Amino acid sequence: MSKLIISLSPHVHGGDSVQKNMYGVCIALVPALLASLFFFGLGAAIVLATSVLACVLFEWLIAKFLLKRSRCTICDGSAVLTGLLLGFNLPSNLPVWIIIIGALVAIGVGKMTFGGLGCNPFNPALVGRVFLLISFPVQMTTWPEPGQLTALGTDAVTGATPLGLIAEGKFDELAQLSPSDMLFGNVGGSLGEVSALCLLLGLLFMLWKKIITWHIPVSILGTVAVFTGILYLVNPTEDYNPLTHLLCGGLILGACYMATDYVTSPMTHKGQLIYGVCIGFLTVVIRLWGAYPEGMSFAILIMNAFTPLINNYCKPKRFGEVAKKGGSK
Repeated sequence: MSKLIISLSPHVHGGDSVQKNMYGVCIALVPALLASLFFFGLGAAIVLATSVLACVLFEWLIAKFLLKRSRCTICDGSAVLTGLLLGFNLPSNLPVWIIIIGALVAIGVGKMTFGGLGCNPFNPALVGRVFLLISFPVQMTTWPEPGQLTALGTDAVTGATPLGLIAEGKFDELAQLSPSDMLFGNVGGSLGEVSALCLLLGLLFMLWKKIITWHIPVSILGTVAVFTGILYLVNPTEDYNPLTHLLCGGLILGACYMATDYVTSPMTHKGQLIYGVCIGFLTVVIRLWGAYPEGMSFAILIMNAFTPLINNYCKPKRFGEVAKKGGSK
């Protein structure tokens, strides 16, 4: 007689897995990875390779020797994805030892301290990025100009990013950048800021594969467009130009690949829309009136902290719950 296996519902498996989704996002990042290699060459390759290898190594070491886990988790793709996203948030001339510190903070503090994948309240890659930005502000805000394929470290010629030009009020220099430069990636910035087009291609891939839904990316990008558009109509200056804010900086990278993290974002569509609108609003506020030219990382981390409250507010109604006082469904 065969053994009867009893388990909790649901009994229908959708075919998704952690490994499938993680590597799906990695595949979506391939166009942006190729663009970063095209514009920054050897420096981009070293930064991305160091970040990924360090994240995988630190997860293995912590899981095996500190948490004493027998099951290896580095093959599920989460550490690889964290390393990629961290690398995309770094300039191509960042010293290797700083990248390794960022990977240690991202995995050790942002992820494994809370128990590993599925338990972390904040996006690990952004935890590492913000730590490096606060600890090493000069190195993290020194941006090589594109086209220096073999330049490394201090050999690279550096320049300001579009958001940096806005913060410094250098609108004449900003006007020299065409929207096509920002769309295709011919501007300075971190590796994940260079090509808005490549990042959007990856978004279409994730939507096609149903790795994510449209709610968070569209609500973030739409909020930034509407908010800056209103400001631009009131005061039509370059620092309020909606197209510049949409195409430059880490907005698209954050909206499509980091704000959509399963663990740190709300579960319901209504909650995701609230979450996205708040991230978009905070990003614009920090960019225009904060101390940092870029506000995406801080906005996402702030809203990560509010995700449990949003989930509690947007809980779906339980089956059989009373709809009205004195009545039932």
